[in-house]
Amino acid sequence: MPSAAALRSRAAVFAALGDQTRLGLLDRLTSGEPQSIARLTAGTSLTRQAVTKHLRVLEGVGIVRSEKAGRENLFTLDPQPIVGVQTYLEHVSRQWDEALARLKALVEVP
Repeated sequence: MPSAAALRSRAAVFAALGDQTRLGLLDRLTSGEPQSIARLTAGTSLTRQAVTKHLRVLEGVGIVRSEKAGRENLFTLDPQPIVGVQTYLEHVSRQWDEALARLKALVEVP
């Protein structure tokens, strides 16, 4: 059973990923190339302030990292928190599969 701290951390990642705008920003960051706010807002109807707000949420849970480059902040994706959530989901999926297999065995007993 995961610790309470681990569960809180995973819940925060799920909450951060539960927003369409943030998912779109993550999609733009999957190239692996650091990107500025200006580049992330290009071609969207989002303001720089809105993008900054969403990036700070993602940064808060460790999915995005920023570093100062001159006058700009450049943002990159850190997939580790997402990998942690994926591992958790795989664990939960196995538990459900096992529970359903037990239920099926009970129901199908002649």
